Amino acid sequence: MTSTSRRVTTDRGDAGIRLDLVLRRHLADVPAATRTRVQSWIESGRVSVNGATVRRVSGRAALGDVLAVVLPAAVRGRTSRAVMTAEPIDLDILYEDDDLIALNKPAGMVMHPTYGHPDGTVMNALLWHARSWPAPQRPSLVQRLDKLTSGIAIVAKTKAVHAALQRTLASGRSAKDYLAVAYGRVGVARGVIDLRLGRDRHDRRRVVASATEGAPSRTAFERIDRVAAPRVGIALLRCRLLTGRMHQIRVHLAARGWPLVGDPTYGEPRWSAIDDQDLAAALRDFPRQALHSWRVGLTHPTTRARLVLQAPPPRDFQDLLGTCGFRTLSTTKVGQ
Repeated sequence: MTSTSRRVTTDRGDAGIRLDLVLRRHLADVPAATRTRVQSWIESGRVSVNGATVRRVSGRAALGDVLAVVLPAAVRGRTSRAVMTAEPIDLDILYEDDDLIALNKPAGMVMHPTYGHPDGTVMNALLWHARSWPAPQRPSLVQRLDKLTSGIAIVAKTKAVHAALQRTLASGRSAKDYLAVAYGRVGVARGVIDLRLGRDRHDRRRVVASATEGAPSRTAFERIDRVAAPRVGIALLRCRLLTGRMHQIRVHLAARGWPLVGDPTYGEPRWSAIDDQDLAAALRDFPRQALHSWRVGLTHPTTRARLVLQAPPPRDFQDLLGTCGFRTLSTTKVGQ
């Protein structure tokens, strides 16, 4: 019997993570791909990164790496990859051309099918949208937003464009700006949070910040507005990703003492200490982390023209801004 290979392109959640763990994540549909077996495949030369064979299990993946693993024939027959189906789900398309799409993702929608969310995802909707595209076009997620984060998500139409966009978005030539509503008295107008990020050893779904351990991670922030909210304080921030790690903004802000309003994982119930009962109730009832992927600037992979995309905050986010008493974004000068 012959062998077959699987090829994956790493996303921001893989950056800085050991190769064996990255492969385990992407081979979740292969029952035989235990961590011990994946490590043996690496050590025996069955795995390559960007075309070069690697044998170090502890090697780390970088954003946009192309990993290929040659699966033994006995393993190939035991895979159970589910076929994604196209579903007629409406998409809010901000921009589209022959190479890419920019979407305005609603909060609560999962980007890609998982065991717990097998359908109703952005990818299911994209497959429906792409059903008349000519070969070899096929939607490929360049950015992945958390389920409860709203805003811009970039999608490539070919493998070549996907690779080019990942290189561009990982470089200093791009800008990825988010709007965040956070608890705390943010006493500085702007700054950079420079803390390493790594997976929580006790809960792999969480990320922890450290001055010494994990992948280098940097988030620039600018305070757009703030309100007293006596005894607590609330701020509206623009956060710019200088690196792209899983949960980066959420973890960085929490580490600085400014947890996001509504964050179910890294947040704190600081609303309970706010004197204004109406404001406290609105913050308590906000159903998700107050984070919106607002603006992306990048060099187009084909035309080389500058492309600037902006997604207006959704109604729930706008209502929260109004309840907090922040100035509207249209009347506030925000850095470019």
